[in-house]
Amino acid sequence: MYDYDVAIIGSGLGGLVCGAVLGMHGYKVGIFEKNRQIGGCLQTYARDKTVIDTGVHYIGGLGPGQNLNAIFKYIGILDKLKLKQMDVDGFDVIGFGDDSKPYKLAQGYTNFKKQLLADFPGEEQALDYYCNKIKEVCAKFPLYNLRTGDYSEKEDVLNIDTSSFLSSITENKKLQQVLAGNNLLYAGIADKTPFYIHALITNSFIESAWKCVDGGSQIAKLLGKKIHALGGEIHRNTKVVQIAGLETIEHLLLENGKKITAKYFISNLHPAQTVEMTESDQLRNAYRTRLQNLENTIGTFLLNIVLKKDTFHYLNYNYHHHETDDAWEGINYTKENWPLTYALFANAISKSEQFTDSLTIMTYMRYEDVGKWKDTFNTDSRPHERGADYEAFKKEKAERLLDVVEKKFPNIRSCIQSYYVATPLSYRDYQGSADGSMYGILKDHHNSFNTFISPRTRVPNLFLTGQNLNLHGILGVTISGLITCGEIIDLGALLEDITV
Repeated sequence: MYDYDVAIIGSGLGGLVCGAVLGMHGYKVGIFEKNRQIGGCLQTYARDKTVIDTGVHYIGGLGPGQNLNAIFKYIGILDKLKLKQMDVDGFDVIGFGDDSKPYKLAQGYTNFKKQLLADFPGEEQALDYYCNKIKEVCAKFPLYNLRTGDYSEKEDVLNIDTSSFLSSITENKKLQQVLAGNNLLYAGIADKTPFYIHALITNSFIESAWKCVDGGSQIAKLLGKKIHALGGEIHRNTKVVQIAGLETIEHLLLENGKKITAKYFISNLHPAQTVEMTESDQLRNAYRTRLQNLENTIGTFLLNIVLKKDTFHYLNYNYHHHETDDAWEGINYTKENWPLTYALFANAISKSEQFTDSLTIMTYMRYEDVGKWKDTFNTDSRPHERGADYEAFKKEKAERLLDVVEKKFPNIRSCIQSYYVATPLSYRDYQGSADGSMYGILKDHHNSFNTFISPRTRVPNLFLTGQNLNLHGILGVTISGLITCGEIIDLGALLEDITV
């Protein structure tokens, strides 16, 4: 007799989606989360009576008839979400250096072209080609379109390079950079980032872009309630230390020594961490080595600001800034010129339409920048001080970032009540990535096949899920959860139920 039909390691969005969907199909689910709060990047925390989002700054594809809308409706959480649609004429605003002109990325393909043509007259052919190519690429990804299919459909578009493609459609350098202007969303690297990553993410926001009102943790809470209502269990502050079994997985070993048995096991951890915890010799050394040697995306420095009451007007868009005219340069910062790029997100709150009570400012930071403190560990459930020198490091970086932000938002410092910093170490400790990666495994158009991770392992009852499988972000991880469920239940029938 098993403890559960399905035991899931980690309560990030992928694990929660798997828990909810499999629960809906009659499976008894147990989820084991090492932290106090569920949700991974969906987590929020409160400071000075203000809710701060850790990772969900906006969501695409939630409009009627769109993919994430259909999935969330099927799971039963869509009508319970508190959402606010972003500015249809510019959900993302792109800025450069001393250029005072804001460049807007709009919702709806016709409107998207209209807004950019106002700034780039004469570029209609380039914008038509760009939009049509995005649609063409997206159509080749079956699960993105909630249908079955196979790898061969997308094979011919996997090796297209984003920066080279943008350079090929127009000679206008500024337009090229504007179209790449929000590449912080996928940690874009010139000559590496595949165009399909750019297309899948950009398309979802052009279709529709939304803010979660009062924080993204509502998604995790609603999924948690759904899982509990279906008889599932979520165990917080419960760390899994080993995935035990040789021919098949027999049990999870918890940190407290308890063994958890199940028929199926799903890991929401990074694949490299999963294989490290798995003793089965069914996982060949070549597979283990491949996963452990895959490059991860860069880490992030996050500045979460609590604002004085009614001092900063709510922005119904996100602002992406580049200190130079090259939108790809920010990831190549040096110690001297950091930061070269940032994204500013104003949080939508129910208590005010006019003002916001908090901001999140995000920029790049390499794990090596915080390597001095790599042997420390700190979470809410396991607090540990990293030391005065770490606090001084965070303050110095926060002030340098504010110096850059102040150029475009000159009154921002006068609005600040307090601020809180997250570094790659924060992401490592809370999300479980070994190097504090923003988005998990780095996708490279030179070898796209190598970075596609199957949800199925060679151990017949061990599966993977999460942002490392196909695509990161709310939409990408949700779809990855469906793919994983499709290894246990009939995927075709599931997709039919979702799209009915």
